[in-house]
Amino acid sequence: MHTDYDPALAKNIVDQATDAIIFADRDGLVRVWNAGAERIFGHKAEDVIGGTLDIIIPERMVDAHNKGFNHALATGQMKYVNKVLTTRSMHKDGSRIYIDMSFDMVRDANGTILGALAIARDVTERQANDAATRVKMAELEKALAEKADKAD
Repeated sequence: MHTDYDPALAKNIVDQATDAIIFADRDGLVRVWNAGAERIFGHKAEDVIGGTLDIIIPERMVDAHNKGFNHALATGQMKYVNKVLTTRSMHKDGSRIYIDMSFDMVRDANGTILGALAIARDVTERQANDAATRVKMAELEKALAEKADKAD
């Protein structure tokens, strides 16, 4: 088995992943923003690298995000470890999107936290389909209840 680590291969995997791969350093500044992130959020890497994640976080959620991010960096503890969180986000064009996100801390060889990693997938279409299904089910349940009331 070939065990040599190939940093060029690792970079290609990150760069070409369909999902967004984002890394923010301890200061909350974006250091990795792959092609998946460009596609999902609409922002080019060169416009995001060195800036904050606020551009993809809805305004009402920025304070909670920053509090959670800072807590995670200070304590090494994350609320959503080993979980996927479905949340709202913002596209460059101003539209709201839904994303599934997973998070983790990135540490160096000594265990020192370097920053936070997020992997995101656009699930806006799935959310819309689920909402439409819920509406349809509610309509059917109401019609069934009305039919049952008339039968009584």
